[in-house]
Amino acid sequence: MTEFLFREDSYLQSASAQVLEIAADGGIILDRTVFYATSGGQPGDNGHLVRQDGSRIGVATAIHPEGDKSRIVHMPIDGAVLPEPGEPLVAEINWDRRHRLMRMHTALHLLSVVFPFPVTGGSIGEDKGRLDFDMPEVPDDLTALEAQLNAMIDADHAVGTEWITDAEMEAKADLVKTMKVKPPMGQGKVRPVRIGDVDLQPCGGTHVMGTAEIGRVKLGKIEKKGKQNRRVSLLFA
Repeated sequence: MTEFLFREDSYLQSASAQVLEIAADGGIILDRTVFYATSGGQPGDNGHLVRQDGSRIGVATAIHPEGDKSRIVHMPIDGAVLPEPGEPLVAEINWDRRHRLMRMHTALHLLSVVFPFPVTGGSIGEDKGRLDFDMPEVPDDLTALEAQLNAMIDADHAVGTEWITDAEMEAKADLVKTMKVKPPMGQGKVRPVRIGDVDLQPCGGTHVMGTAEIGRVKLGKIEKKGKQNRRVSLLFA
């Protein structure tokens, strides 16, 4: 298993690590990492692995191998010289990109408060995110909803994490807002993310520490994606 350092500290930008294995496709598996792997609508981090001689291995993205959520594979850029198993190095993420993803991810949690409908899908980007809702009709006053969303951001609610067991998660199924994406279970415990007194839901992604850090946002297009499915886009203002 890989130690996911970002689960305890999403602001950690680099960490020493050791190469455990080089996968058949050239992916690099470390004993610990600050790289978030693509999952839950949030893209994997990119960045570098810095070797002891100062040379840098570019990492294009990070993924979970074949659905194995206990390990993370760092996919090198084309032509990269791969390290050796057992080699010590330093893992460094592209912090500017990660921080924008963190801001958007937290903003989308708040969007699910403003639009209190079951979530059928979602995607997190650096400048734009979206949630799909099981929402028969679009609410009338979108301007008021956007104002409500920005008011929650301006209130600077604290964002924190808790841990509960898989069994406790199963007993609290009402915390799950997503219809198709299950909470990251299977390792004995689940991490709900709490935003002040306005939201609590299980999530394995990375988030900011306070909602004011998100900055102002604006609603984008609302598109019909099925009989009752509506896609709501969110952008940084």
